[in-house]
Amino acid sequence: MLAASCTALLCAGTATSVAAPLPAPGAAQEAITAAAAADEPVERLIVGYKTKAAEAKSDDAAAKDAKAKGKKAGESLDFDRRLGTGAALVDLGAELGKADTADVMAAFRADPDVAYVVPDTRMYATAVQPNDTEYNRQWDLFEATAGMNVPGAWDRATGEGVKVAVIDTGYVAHSDLAANVIAGYDFISDPWMAQDGGGRDSNPADPGDWMNRGECGTDQNGQPVPSRDTNNSWHGTHVAGTIAATTGNGKGIAGIAYNATVQPVRVLGKCGGTTADIIDAITWSSGGSVAGVPANPNPADVINMSLGGGGSCDSGTQSAINGAVSRGTTVVVAAGNSNANAANFNPASCNNVISVAASDREGNRAAYSNYGSVIDITAPGGETSVSPANGIWSTLNTGTRSVGSENYVAYQGTSMAAPHIAGLAALINQTDPSLTPGQIETAIKNNARTLPGSCSGGCGAGLADAAATVGADGDPEPPTGNVFTNSTNVNIPDNSTVTSSIPVSGISGNAPSALKIAVDIKHTYRGDLRIEIVAPNGAAAQLKGTSSSDSADNVLTTYTIDASGVAASGTWKLRVTDVYSGDTGYIDSWSLTF
Repeated sequence: MLAASCTALLCAGTATSVAAPLPAPGAAQEAITAAAAADEPVERLIVGYKTKAAEAKSDDAAAKDAKAKGKKAGESLDFDRRLGTGAALVDLGAELGKADTADVMAAFRADPDVAYVVPDTRMYATAVQPNDTEYNRQWDLFEATAGMNVPGAWDRATGEGVKVAVIDTGYVAHSDLAANVIAGYDFISDPWMAQDGGGRDSNPADPGDWMNRGECGTDQNGQPVPSRDTNNSWHGTHVAGTIAATTGNGKGIAGIAYNATVQPVRVLGKCGGTTADIIDAITWSSGGSVAGVPANPNPADVINMSLGGGGSCDSGTQSAINGAVSRGTTVVVAAGNSNANAANFNPASCNNVISVAASDREGNRAAYSNYGSVIDITAPGGETSVSPANGIWSTLNTGTRSVGSENYVAYQGTSMAAPHIAGLAALINQTDPSLTPGQIETAIKNNARTLPGSCSGGCGAGLADAAATVGADGDPEPPTGNVFTNSTNVNIPDNSTVTSSIPVSGISGNAPSALKIAVDIKHTYRGDLRIEIVAPNGAAAQLKGTSSSDSADNVLTTYTIDASGVAASGTWKLRVTDVYSGDTGYIDSWSLTF
């Protein structure tokens, strides 16, 4: 049976680790190369002596040898200290140039008791410190207060080999992004909306999405849509730049996953886009088959959809998302910009997506951002209404009614927040391509930090932290080992008990003494909930009890129990009981890590 004491069964807890944010770097500092190191002045040498040599055991002997070698080379040498390996650190007395250092090293190498001699060279952080000219504007990447702590992740991952589909307005050519753009597709089936002279084709180039007042009909109140003339947004290119703009190239901005590739998939044109086109785009982007469209040669590891409309998730869109996730594609969506409950917006309210709210530069929920229990995570979205400097800077174009010249502009919106998470998902995918979309979502949420500002209505797990999520600087890494996840939503009605199952196979013997159970339950009064884990043999252990004083929303935590008394393989169940009326919710996802 499962153990039943706190010490053996359940000393619950999630430990959220926050990496120290990095300041905005100044000039570029790139990794030192061997050739460059050889040309730098040397202050010390590391001398390894053969085991039987007196200098290998005696500091006095090593000191005498250093002075003798220095005299021979015409320099003043001193024994500094013994290193952990047993080697002697020898001080050269001053910085020596290449030729003088070579003379001293030659004196040591001529000694048959010396196993090796190497310079004590300088090393530098290998993380890219971008020299991109607009990087200092990208507070969203590095600022301590509300940045996403991205530079701290670049030692571990840069998105190399990961493909991100941006389902949006397409792509307008930009030299700060072009190197990372791969062939996409134009799924706009209505030539009038496409504004490129035809319907669907293999060219996802964005010709612009400008509109005249009233050109798209009227709203439910009879008001013209749009209410005024609008110019081209180049929205998809702005989103793509946040994800994968070229970094360290001395121009423009830095992308979050700057070695990932971006596949532009065009679904939005004049007057927006249709659900049917978006469904096909999701399917094709993730490697599914769409009639009349050639197969995608580069199925996406991550999809970003910074788009949405009113109404809860429709069955057609949900079906397409489920198909994408089943093919291993992580789907990231914007929560919406109506300062309303995201449960009433599509695809923000769909299952199996990472729904992203937006924060401002102070770490508050941005004034426009949607909110609610369906939100999974928050990322910087900016607020240009406060100041352009507080927006999200990215790649754009000057053209208002046609294509102009490339530039950079600050935008605000959950459309800007979502690509921060898509970029982070790409970094995680590089560190472990075997992770499922559910595991990637769990990693992002479990490593988020508390939103530094205020959030009314629900902002998910908090502010995403890139460095903590990919495991930089000793912080927790994404889940590894044998992880089993169920991301299918299960509604929790009032005064009822529900279960969600995970079949476990391929694990021999008993479960571990530290079985981790990650739980994500959306509920408007978590004190109503009792949560239990049920082992394959029917034994149960309580993870959380009810509490009339715990009125907070949601249960997002990882429990650890001693399950060594039961077999690992079989069907495990998460059992959730709602003991009171008036508040409901659902199991969003949960996982077992063996």
